[in-house]
Amino acid sequence: MKTIAFFDTKPYDCESFEQFNNGRYDIRFFETRLTAAALPLAKGCDAACAFVNAEIDREVVEGLVANGVKVLAMRCAGYNNVDFKAAYEVGLTVVRVPAYSPYAVAEHAVALLLALTRHIHKAAARTRDFNFSLVGLTGFDLHGKTAGVIGTGKIGRIFCDICKGFGMNVLAYDAYPNTSSGLEYVSMERLLAEADVISLHCPLLPNTRHLINAETLIKVKHGVTIINTSRGGLIDSEALLAALREGTVGAAGLDVYEEESEWFYEDHSDVTLQNKTLSLLVSLPNVIVTSHQAFLTKEALANIAQTTLANLDAFFADEPLENEICYRCLGTGGASKADCPRRSNGRCHRR
Repeated sequence: MKTIAFFDTKPYDCESFEQFNNGRYDIRFFETRLTAAALPLAKGCDAACAFVNAEIDREVVEGLVANGVKVLAMRCAGYNNVDFKAAYEVGLTVVRVPAYSPYAVAEHAVALLLALTRHIHKAAARTRDFNFSLVGLTGFDLHGKTAGVIGTGKIGRIFCDICKGFGMNVLAYDAYPNTSSGLEYVSMERLLAEADVISLHCPLLPNTRHLINAETLIKVKHGVTIINTSRGGLIDSEALLAALREGTVGAAGLDVYEEESEWFYEDHSDVTLQNKTLSLLVSLPNVIVTSHQAFLTKEALANIAQTTLANLDAFFADEPLENEICYRCLGTGGASKADCPRRSNGRCHRR
């Protein structure tokens, strides 16, 4: 029986993976994230399973291989935290879950938007104290407003559809426009200038890091609402904080934060030394921060477990790997798998 070192374990992970494993793998659950310090836990295991907040640099990649790990199964869609060049060089196969529930993430983005526009978070806090005053709770209709959607993959397109259902106008921007989507693609400058709501649904890449920054925030429509359920590094947090204080940005709904790896998924309520910028953001009345929970639905957890286990099944059976990611395929600007010189029999790494 193959052994999997399963990192960053939460109760819901154990429940879903045990449900679908059916005893075919020996899964060793560890609460710690996959970092260099956690490498001894993977010793003697055939596979490692990690999540979006793992720190998988060259040291970790080489350490996994030295410990006998042959495949790294990311149980998430994002992979910006993996050193794919190192993995390519040492022959560590990396697979992921490309789409577990785009509806879950898109719907959470809309939930943040609705909560902010109608001040639901403020109203809920008031009524707990039996304060039923409506003063300061005036919102605005989404109908007739313009949503600017940056990134039109599956999640972005679903978010667009929901916005259209509200009667909103939708402007889209994507480095690789989907011309068959029926969306109106515009320049980034026009989107920033006209959107009442900006929602981010693009991956974190070198050219998208701090996509929303001090320079771009000067160009936005005054009072814009910004939603980010994608990757924290897409936004320069200090620039956003300044824009919120100045009123340039009217509200922000953040399910991700650029320094979240040290804070999210854990209870830090008794820690006195907090992240300064994050502390200031959560203290603002026009900001809602959730702890990277947009994916967290029953349907998504089932899809994550099933796809991750299917990826491992295919790897150990020497079958084609539909969800393999390698440096030559995706680490150099999005080249197709067919361009990978190591691609054979549906796989890139042949150790």
